[in-house]
Amino acid sequence: MMDALARMAFPIEVALAWIHAFWPMIAATAGVACAVAVTVHVAQHKRDARAAAAWTGVAWLVPVLGAVLYLILGVNRIQRRARMLTGGVIDAAMRAGQQAGAPLPTSRLQVLSRLVGRLTDLPLTDGNKVELMEAADAMAVMTRAVDEARESVFLASYIFGNDAAGKPLAAALERAAHRGVQVRVLLDGVGALYSLPPVTWRLKRHGVRVERFLHSMAPWRMPYMNLRNHRKLMVIDRRVGFSGGMNIRAGYIQQPPGIHDLHARLEGPVVFHLLRAFVADWAFTCREVLDDRYAGEVDLGSVRSRGISAGPDADFDKRRLTLLAAIGAAEYELRIVTPYFVPDQTLLASLQLAMLKGVRVILVVPEKNNLRLVQWASTHALKWLVREGAELYLSKPPFDHTKLMTVDGHWVQFGSGNWDARSLRLNFEFDLECYDDPLASQANALIDTRLSRATPADENYFRAMAGWRNVRNALAHMLEPYL
Repeated sequence: MMDALARMAFPIEVALAWIHAFWPMIAATAGVACAVAVTVHVAQHKRDARAAAAWTGVAWLVPVLGAVLYLILGVNRIQRRARMLTGGVIDAAMRAGQQAGAPLPTSRLQVLSRLVGRLTDLPLTDGNKVELMEAADAMAVMTRAVDEARESVFLASYIFGNDAAGKPLAAALERAAHRGVQVRVLLDGVGALYSLPPVTWRLKRHGVRVERFLHSMAPWRMPYMNLRNHRKLMVIDRRVGFSGGMNIRAGYIQQPPGIHDLHARLEGPVVFHLLRAFVADWAFTCREVLDDRYAGEVDLGSVRSRGISAGPDADFDKRRLTLLAAIGAAEYELRIVTPYFVPDQTLLASLQLAMLKGVRVILVVPEKNNLRLVQWASTHALKWLVREGAELYLSKPPFDHTKLMTVDGHWVQFGSGNWDARSLRLNFEFDLECYDDPLASQANALIDTRLSRATPADENYFRAMAGWRNVRNALAHMLEPYL
């Protein structure tokens, strides 16, 4: 018996001795093999040349570990099964609402509408009613809408706080479920953890069906940690919708407010686009297929609108291309309000071209951001735009989380998406584009209110900045593809 064990141990000792003698060559070979594999995969699957170059550099400069980082963070493994389940034909009610009414005000807007339609494969629906609301008002209106629901409530949010804002809405969802309403709540797997204990525990305990998008505590599921569902949607009885940039958090309703934001109540055929996005995400998360047929009327207002569902899957780059098209369509004024402004070079160049042709570009960003690194990178990008002639305004605290854009007083876009790589490439987002002069006037009035409370920042603001801050901001901006 001992002889047998000795014979087995001998090859193991030889192997260990061989590894000890040649480990530098083995490590070098493994590092080169991993780097080559990453390079081949990057070349085949990364459309962004900068991202491809960055990951290739990491793989070669940080042997083995670089390849592991790429495997964890750089590979998109999502298969949009939900798209196959819910991407069918638009129903008759939708067809009745599309492309009706008078032509759009300018040929540029006609081109913009046609381009976004081809990007999204969705019609520009007519007959919609859109009410823009500040966050505190939206919270109360949404809670009442849940209490009035008779058939279904579909809610998606990145953050749903178990706090002064979340508890009343959670109670309304529980009451709806108890009276037989089909309630489905979808929270992001990371965003759900912003509030502890998470509201999911309470909802499940009271009979509300709640799921978390790409949620797992297992380390091997961490490839999904960058692919967050950032959408904010609610649809009541397949008739009334809510969407915008607002999370469900106490900061919006406290006095004085801790956060500013914007949300909208929607009626009309565009609600189908919200339904379509929610049903696809729900089916992807838990394989249950919900009814996505719009049940409301098709002529409730004057707004022509379309949902823009974007993400790192089959919807990749839709937001970025839409923004580029909207900037190109501007003839005299662009207004942009965003909490996170770190656009890529293509978007920066398009804004510069707009100013060169005489378009007035107004940018409103927070004076103090809740993400320091993003603020530093944003300041570096904004410096160059201000030198080119952009008008920059810094909104004073409380933090403004609003995401709003208008073009020439005709076109409005709002939703969950920011002007950064995370929203443009990594997150699942939902925005709405609207063609309507009265709505654009309302949106511009909301922007004017923010401008009245903001501080203008011209070239002197940047000249007065300490040299070390300029260096810090420039270094932070080098991380733009990952912010």
